[in-house]
Amino acid sequence: MMLKAHDGAEVDILDRLPTPFGLVRSGVAPDHPETKIVVNQFSRVAANERCSFFGNVNLGTTVSLSDLCEMYDAVVLAYGAESDRYLGVPGEDLGGIYSAREFVWWYNGHPDYSNMSPDLKNTDTAVVLGQGNVALDVARILLRPINELETTDIAEHALTSLRESTIRKVYLVGRRGPVQAACTAKELREILGIKDLHVHIQKADLGTSLADEEELKKSRIKRRVYELFSKAATSHQQHDIVGQRELHFMFFRKPDRFLPSESGNTVFNYNILLVFRLVLKSIGYKSVPVDGLPFDEYRGLVPNTKGRILRLDQAEHAIVEQGLYVAGWLKRGPTGIIATNLYCAEETVASILEDFKNGLLTPSSGSHKPGRQGLLQVLENKNVRFVPFSGWEKIDMKERMEGELRNKPRKKITTWEELLLAVDG
Repeated sequence: MMLKAHDGAEVDILDRLPTPFGLVRSGVAPDHPETKIVVNQFSRVAANERCSFFGNVNLGTTVSLSDLCEMYDAVVLAYGAESDRYLGVPGEDLGGIYSAREFVWWYNGHPDYSNMSPDLKNTDTAVVLGQGNVALDVARILLRPINELETTDIAEHALTSLRESTIRKVYLVGRRGPVQAACTAKELREILGIKDLHVHIQKADLGTSLADEEELKKSRIKRRVYELFSKAATSHQQHDIVGQRELHFMFFRKPDRFLPSESGNTVFNYNILLVFRLVLKSIGYKSVPVDGLPFDEYRGLVPNTKGRILRLDQAEHAIVEQGLYVAGWLKRGPTGIIATNLYCAEETVASILEDFKNGLLTPSSGSHKPGRQGLLQVLENKNVRFVPFSGWEKIDMKERMEGELRNKPRKKITTWEELLLAVDG
C-alpha cells in the first residue's frame, strides 16, 4: 500500500523468523490452501526494488525500537499476537494442557514449536475450550481423515502424530450459548461436513432467551450459525460405526479447575466431569510489548488513534508519538480475518501519508535519516546474519521440491537450524 501511495517511499520489512508471511504461514490451517493464495500478492510486493525483507531480525534484541525510530522516518509495528490469554483457574499449567496457538504453530511447522509433543496416542478424547474459528480449526485437524491431510502442507512431525492418533472424540466447550458462538458459518459448515463424523448437540442447549432472539434479529451471521447448530442437532446420523469420530458441542460450560489423576488430567466443569490427556485452550490471543512501546496491558494492544501510537504525558494526557504507527492485531486486538487486516492497514497508511503531507515526518534538523543503510550498518556491527528475500526464496524452492516428491504443496522446514542451512544451499 505504501509503495503504491508514494512513489518515493522505501519500505523495509523486519521479521524475527527467517520466513515471511506471518499468520498465513503459521496460522492458516493446512487444509485451507485457498486462503494462502494471498502470499502471491505479498511476493510481488517484496520483489519491488523499493522494498527489502530482513528475516531473522528480532525487535527488542537484534535491534531496539529506539534504534529503528532513529533510522526511519516512519516505523510501523505489526507483529501481531504471540501470546495467549489465561483462564486463571487452578491446575492450568498441568501437562497435556496447551493453548490452541501453540497447537496451531506445532502443526503448521513454526520453528519455535517443532519439539512440542502433544500426546495423541494415549487417549481417545480431546477437549477444546472455546468455540471460535481457531477452536474449530484445531478440532477439525484432530478429526479430519488422515488421507485428506496428507496432501496439504501440514508439518511432517504433526502428520506422523495424527496418523498414529487414537483420538476419536473432541469436545468443543463454550461458556455461552450457540447464539454467542464466535465461529463463522463457513468454518462451522466445514467441520459439520466431515465424512462419517457423528455430531452431538443437546437440543436443550438450543433454547433461546428474549436477548438471544434480539441478537439473532440483528445479525445475519449469528442466524446462519444458529441454523447450522439446529440442523445438526435434529439430523439423523449413523453412529454405530466402529471407531467412528465424534464431535460434541457443549454450551454454557466453563472449567473452574484442572486436577491431575492417574488416567489423565481431570477438568471439573460445574456438574460435568471429563477425564482427558489433551486440552487445547482457544480463549484468545494476546500481544506482548517491547521496550519503549506504549502498551495497554489490560486490553493487550497499543493505544492509538487511526494507527498513530499514543503515549501518556506526565499529566496523563494522550499525545501522538510522531513517526510511530501500529497495524493489525497489535493495533485493534486479535479479531478479524486477513481482509480485516487489509482495511486496518489502509487506515494506518492513510495516517502516515497525511502526516508526511503535513511535514510531521521531516526531521527538525533537516537532515535525512539513514533508513536501510543505517539498519544494514547496525546488523553488520552486531554480526547479525539476516535472511533477505532471496534467502526465503531458497527455503521456498527446497520446500516445494521436497513437497512435490510427496504429492503435497511443500514439505515445510521446521527447525531454525535447517531453515538457516537452506538459505546457504
